[in-house]
Amino acid sequence: MISKRPATVLGFIAAGALALTACGSDNNTATPGANNTAAPAPTATTPVECGGKKSLVAEGSSAQKGAIEAFVAAYGAKCSGQQLAYTPSGSGAGVKQFNAGIVDIGGSDSPLNKDKGEVEAAAKRCQGNPAWNLPLVFGPVGIAYKLDGVTSLTVTPELTAKIFSGAVTKWNDPAVAAVNSGATLPDKAITVIYRGDESGTTDNFQKYLKAAGKGAWTKDAGKKFNGGVGQGAQGSAGVADAIGAGDGTIGYIEWSYVQDKKLSAAKLDSGSGAVELGAEGAAAAIKSAKVKGEGNDLVLDLDSLYASNTAGAYPLVLATYEIVCSKGYDADTTKAVKAFLNVAATDGQGALAEAGYVPLPNEFQAKLLGAIKAIA
Repeated sequence: MISKRPATVLGFIAAGALALTACGSDNNTATPGANNTAAPAPTATTPVECGGKKSLVAEGSSAQKGAIEAFVAAYGAKCSGQQLAYTPSGSGAGVKQFNAGIVDIGGSDSPLNKDKGEVEAAAKRCQGNPAWNLPLVFGPVGIAYKLDGVTSLTVTPELTAKIFSGAVTKWNDPAVAAVNSGATLPDKAITVIYRGDESGTTDNFQKYLKAAGKGAWTKDAGKKFNGGVGQGAQGSAGVADAIGAGDGTIGYIEWSYVQDKKLSAAKLDSGSGAVELGAEGAAAAIKSAKVKGEGNDLVLDLDSLYASNTAGAYPLVLATYEIVCSKGYDADTTKAVKAFLNVAATDGQGALAEAGYVPLPNEFQAKLLGAIKAIA
């Protein structure tokens, strides 16, 4: 059952931010300490020309699984007889499968990486035409934990970097106590839980630590976790289960997985006060996100956002991209891909608030629809 959420508190988000929680199931129950408000769906509509390939195939980011489920339902309702099958195998797999021509759409929490040959491989798959990164799902990443007796926890970017690189290993370490004044912290080892598979969530998390951690994160970014400590788990669901099954555990995971598993999430203090995980804080942060891609390749520049310390903002966010060919599909696939993306960006947004997601803001929705229209 989908829990109903108030849709009035964050009406401003639709006018000025790009917040959309990532990946959830049908039962998105409220999490203690999390901000569970949602914005109204955008009002833009667009004609959808249904038809083409009956069964599209997509694969990739597990962070957007719940959103894709809502989009698929809307697609089937709008375009009778057409469907899309999505495998939430992780961002790394999504890029590989798209570039190999195995799937029609790749889902990734990081854009195609030129230095790793992904841009070139995608262009080859698209018959010599560039692939575009189209951000369709946005959301905050939680620093979830389970620590018996501790119901409220605050971390800073620097402390988070130290925990996930093994520089801080005990919950009662002075560095933890310093930002949790008055809390009774146990003399217990910290168990880091990380994504064992290649993940765009991991890439964004490590980029965040690099940008905001004041030099405490000396590791590389990338889809593979480079902290050198902890236990790996497969997929976002695996991370959530591992955190919930232990005591003294901590991991990074999308907001709706925090909700689904009823996990505790740390507040994040970037220098202007502790901010709870939730749509409102993410919206306040992501207002400053800018597009750095060229033309209809809508790659976002999140580095400055990660390092921001705006009051009330929660800057640990990610964007999930749908990777598509700008040209190079056969005619039937082109028609179906455009139809699916158009529905996802319009009718599909209507179901997101009830499922715990924050719909696309109108301004960005219009830019996204323009890029979809340009797919040839």
